[in-house]
Amino acid sequence: MADHRIRVGIGGWNFAEWRGGVFYPAGLPAAQELHFASQQLTSIEINATFYATQKAATYARWRDETPEGFQFAVKAHRFATQRKTLSEGAESVVHFLESGIAELGDKLGPIVWQLPPYRRFDADDVEHFFALLPDTLNGLPLRHVLEPRHASFACADYVRLARDYRVATVATVFTDSPDYPHIADVTADFVYARLMRAQADEPAGYAPGELDAWAARAQAWARGESPADLPLIDAAPPAQPRDVYLYFIAAAKARNPAAALGLIARLKG
Repeated sequence: MADHRIRVGIGGWNFAEWRGGVFYPAGLPAAQELHFASQQLTSIEINATFYATQKAATYARWRDETPEGFQFAVKAHRFATQRKTLSEGAESVVHFLESGIAELGDKLGPIVWQLPPYRRFDADDVEHFFALLPDTLNGLPLRHVLEPRHASFACADYVRLARDYRVATVATVFTDSPDYPHIADVTADFVYARLMRAQADEPAGYAPGELDAWAARAQAWARGESPADLPLIDAAPPAQPRDVYLYFIAAAKARNPAAALGLIARLKG
């Protein structure tokens, strides 16, 4: 983790509308889609783990099908966070972490704990949940991301609590989903953004100027800065280089690979 990188990707890799030359070459077998996608992108967020427990052998296969330097973000199982209180999910947190994700090895990136839209901010409950999240797993360093989806999380108390536990907050910020809170505050030694506003009538999902803006924001985060065009809830933390993870998710899903490739091209440029 010493080399601070910007990783860009999409959510999942099995999607029919990406086939036939849209993203995957025509005739590419479905079994080869992960290998192909991992050669074009630098990360993928695994969403299947949110709905069903995967086997350790499955994680090992995903690890072996992807190149060196590639990383997966893994969405934690919904049973861990979709409870009356977060503290009730302790067993599910342990079950998910011990289900085999360590088989990803150094290809294990952040773990995303997504909250339901009805979950309001409760400082005691959130702190109890943060205390459940370990720093390591079988010797692997872990990075945790909490994705709140209720507006009550957009407050200084939440940002400071996340910083205390070094948990990154998903940056669903101003060009993202209008349905979730806009929290651009950096709360850990990395930044995690889920970009949810791809449009079907844009060949690359986002207009060229919007991709330019996201490239500039990603580079600012990687340098340790806070992008000037994203207002903060709390004071900015001390500047330090950071890893950055950006994923194009949902919305006009067929356009997400093109958006990711467009952003990668800008970052290389």
